[in-house]
This record gives sequence, C-alpha cells and structure tokens, in this order.
Amino acid sequence: MHVQRMQVGPNATYRTTETMNVKRCTTLVILAVCFIPLLRGQKSFLDGPDAYLGQTPPGDTPKIFAPGMLADPGMFTMGRVAWSHDGKEFYYIQSNSWGRGHISIKTMQYGDHGWSKPALLFDQFLSPTLSMDEKTIFMRAGNKCCKNVWQSHRTESGWSEPIVFLDQPYDVYDYMPTLSGNAYVGSDPSPDDVKNGSTGAFSLLTVANGVVTVNSLGQPINDKGFNGDLYVAPDESYMIVSARETPTYECELFISFRKRDQTWTVPVSLGPKINDGVAHRWGQYVSPDGKYLFYSHGTSEKDCALYWVRWDKLLKSLRPKGL
Repeated sequence: MHVQRMQVGPNATYRTTETMNVKRCTTLVILAVCFIPLLRGQKSFLDGPDAYLGQTPPGDTPKIFAPGMLADPGMFTMGRVAWSHDGKEFYYIQSNSWGRGHISIKTMQYGDHGWSKPALLFDQFLSPTLSMDEKTIFMRAGNKCCKNVWQSHRTESGWSEPIVFLDQPYDVYDYMPTLSGNAYVGSDPSPDDVKNGSTGAFSLLTVANGVVTVNSLGQPINDKGFNGDLYVAPDESYMIVSARETPTYECELFISFRKRDQTWTVPVSLGPKINDGVAHRWGQYVSPDGKYLFYSHGTSEKDCALYWVRWDKLLKSLRPKGL
C-alpha cells in the first residue's frame, strides 16, 4: 500500500538467518491438527461481551473499529491487525504518516481486570502477523529498505527484540504464513507478469531443505499494476487482495479462491458496501473465529481508520459452488 513498497525478485532463492527448514514446516503441519480444536475451545470468549475490546459487532455494513480508543493524539490507526487465537491479545499499528513517519506496533491484552490500555510493543515496525503456534510475531521494518521480514519470539517475560527473519538480498511485502508451512508475499513480478502489465505480484514462498523460494502465482490473481497487499486464510482456501490499484495506490478489496488443482479463481469484488468509492484499502485480516473482516480505509491520512465488517456470511455468498 502506501508505506514504501518493498519487493523481491521473481523466483528468488535464499536462506534464513535461523534454522528455517523442513523440520519447521513439519511442526506447523502438526500444529494444524490442533488449530481448529483450539478455536472451538475458546469460542465462549470470542462470542462473549468482552471479545474484540467489548465493541458492538458490525453487520454487513463496515464501521470504524474502536473509535477513539487506539491511537495517541496526533496519530491514526492503519495497516494489518492481528488477534491471538483465543481473542485475548490484539496487535495493531499507529502512525502519523502513510510514508516513513513515526510508526509503531501497539498491543492490548485481556486479563483479570478486563482489557489493558494500549501499550507500545515495537517502535518503527508494522504489519504484525502471528505465527500459527503464536510463538513468533513477523513484521515489517518501517525505516529499513532491505531484509524487511523481521521476527520476535515469545518469552516468559514478553516478546524478544526483533531480529531479521530472512537473510537475503531482496525484500518481500506482506509476509503471511499458513498452516501448511507455506507463506504468501507480494514480490517483484515474474517475466510473464511483466508482459501482462504487473508491477508487483502475489507470490508463494516455500521452504525445502532450508532454502526459501519465491514464485509468482501468475494470472488471474495478479492483475495489471501493483499486487502486494494480501490476506491468506490459514488453510489457504482463499486470498483477499487489494486490487485495481491506481498509481497513487487507491484500490478495492477482491477475493480469489484456491481450486483443487492449486490454481486460483479470477478475483471478484467484495461488493459495494466495502468498495464504496475511491479510497485506499489494505491491511485486510480475518478474525480468528472467521466472523469479521478487518481492514484499513482512507481517502487521506486525515480520515484513515481501521474498519470491520461481518465476514462469514459474505464469504459464503462469494464462494463458488464446489469450493
């Protein structure tokens, strides 16, 4: 979106700074077996009055999430959020600019006395994304031009200092892990993407024998222009993308479904209630219970905010028969 675009060459191959290998992928596959039962076990909180900071859930018309609660004076909320599986940890971004201004990741936690006040977690980082086991937060560095996938590990005393996650000469955009161990990113376009007018591409990041490979997903999911902002369901069944981006990054939210042959359907609009005019829309994220879509919306920095909308019913109406 609007925070300095950072991408990676097509078919890039590189190694991680840590032991990111097949063993790591196997662990994530095992975690997949436990993932759904975990959500079911926490359903009572997610359906209760304290869920989602105690905010009244939206219907099929988007509304601003937690207005006046999240940003410090002179700041605004933007970008992708993250919720823990049990709904008791919330991570989000505040900034004073769409560019390289003062940007930070903040958090709120639910405890014995209810929700905590917003607290600074990481300064000059954005796009918090929890790993499937919730032991790692992946993020982007707001003031660095390279090696832009960073990580922090959960410890007994909190989160560790961020360190570089991918040790490679390129960069990627919107790192999104999944249950299989695959990850999805925005990257530089492949030669075929370039022929089709793409300046950025939605791509698959895979790991084999400690080597990471990035490959464009190609058409039809990659449209003309920049393709970078994305959300992928943990089971990889669908992807929500920022599409039809203008040269100044106004865009709409579309969805593509993964078919049985592992290709993707032609992306379709999420509809006029979400795509309600010319605006920046990015940071899309679906809540851990699958009920709500969160995203950032703004025609300028002055009206930029986090929005949420009922998602499960809309998803059902958009899903093609047989998928």
